[in-house]
Amino acid sequence: MKNTTIQKFADRTATIAIVGLGYVGLPLMLRYTDIGFKVLGFDIDREKVARLNRGESYIEHIPAAKIAAARAGLFEATDDFARIGEADAVILCVPTPLNKYREPDMSYVVSTTEAVAPYLRAGQVVSLESTTYPGTTEEELLPRIEARGLKAGQDIFLVYSPEREDPGNPNFETRTIPKVIGGHTPACLEAGIALYQPAIDRVVPVSSTKAAELTKLLENIHRAVNIGLVNEMKIVADKMGIDIHEVIDAAATKPFGFVPYYPGPGLGGHCIPIDPFYLTWKAREYGVNTRFIELAGEVNSAMPDYVIGKVALALNAHKRAVKDSKILILGIAYKKNVDDMRESPSVEVMERLAKLGADIAYADPHVPVFPHLPGHTRFDLSSEPLTAENLAGFDCVVLTTDHDKFDYPLIAQHAKLIIDTRGRFPKDAPHVVKA
Repeated sequence: MKNTTIQKFADRTATIAIVGLGYVGLPLMLRYTDIGFKVLGFDIDREKVARLNRGESYIEHIPAAKIAAARAGLFEATDDFARIGEADAVILCVPTPLNKYREPDMSYVVSTTEAVAPYLRAGQVVSLESTTYPGTTEEELLPRIEARGLKAGQDIFLVYSPEREDPGNPNFETRTIPKVIGGHTPACLEAGIALYQPAIDRVVPVSSTKAAELTKLLENIHRAVNIGLVNEMKIVADKMGIDIHEVIDAAATKPFGFVPYYPGPGLGGHCIPIDPFYLTWKAREYGVNTRFIELAGEVNSAMPDYVIGKVALALNAHKRAVKDSKILILGIAYKKNVDDMRESPSVEVMERLAKLGADIAYADPHVPVFPHLPGHTRFDLSSEPLTAENLAGFDCVVLTTDHDKFDYPLIAQHAKLIIDTRGRFPKDAPHVVKA
């Protein structure tokens, strides 16, 4: 069974099923079709399925031409989970958010597993790529799969291989980012390596699914903790009248023992603001209190309020209150040069300023219309044009996401007051306040 499955991946006759066609699933689909695999894409959002089957893209950095090319040859999108049986591998790329208590919300993983389980068959590889706590694959996927009479390691091959996509990063693509893989059994691992090896330049096997799950959390907690450190350093440096960005750039000249991280208005994206809570939640099961990780989370979570304080003080110095001030937020995506709004700290800044009575607007070349974000204020706004006249009409401009498409000299010349959370404006400009 295992050898037959492996051979299908080696000769590229296998069909790959990708469940969840978002920022992770779509790039993976394109990689597999690029090298000649047939791919079935599954999503519960029928509008997404329809758009993909028309050759359209709904993610800015993925050109529609690539979707159309894949659709013309090897790719089909569907919401019919009965077709799971047509695939030789089933890769799950579904969200793993937090609930309102900041605890793991496993509903997408569980519901997706239950949706595909009735249609699984012997000889398939099932791979979970969603970021999650150690033990998820064994605790949530394994019993639901084996309840169908399929023994993992004999009939079906269960692996965990965390996604490592970095949307908008031109230096890396799906093919060039090493792929960590853990299998439930040695046979599972062998089949999982065979699945990913044709598509990824370097595959990194580890001893278990738990080890692979914890690897992903360590990667992102490492970033969260270091960003928390530099955010705290930013506050100290500001009190001392020192530009933290100058300090980071100087420290980064050390060729060993230092990696530069940069402060901002808070953490955003689908990983860094969320992943630490997955580990702290699971660690409590083992009687471990992850104080260091939680402290970094507290520092990072406080950054939107720190920015609001800076805005209020700066407006006060200009004889203005936050209430009734016209404030323009520059950049509402969670990171530069993308249209991804997930967990964006810019939205928190907007919401808090609006509650204080500010007249809020935004400009973002990647997000022309403010989307509906569940759990957040519904802003009926469109991106403002950045003209000299328009900029001059705002009492304050807050740079929260430093897209390269912004005309920074124009902004610096015509904005009355700039709150800079990203270090893009000259520190000695009298109307620029670092935050």
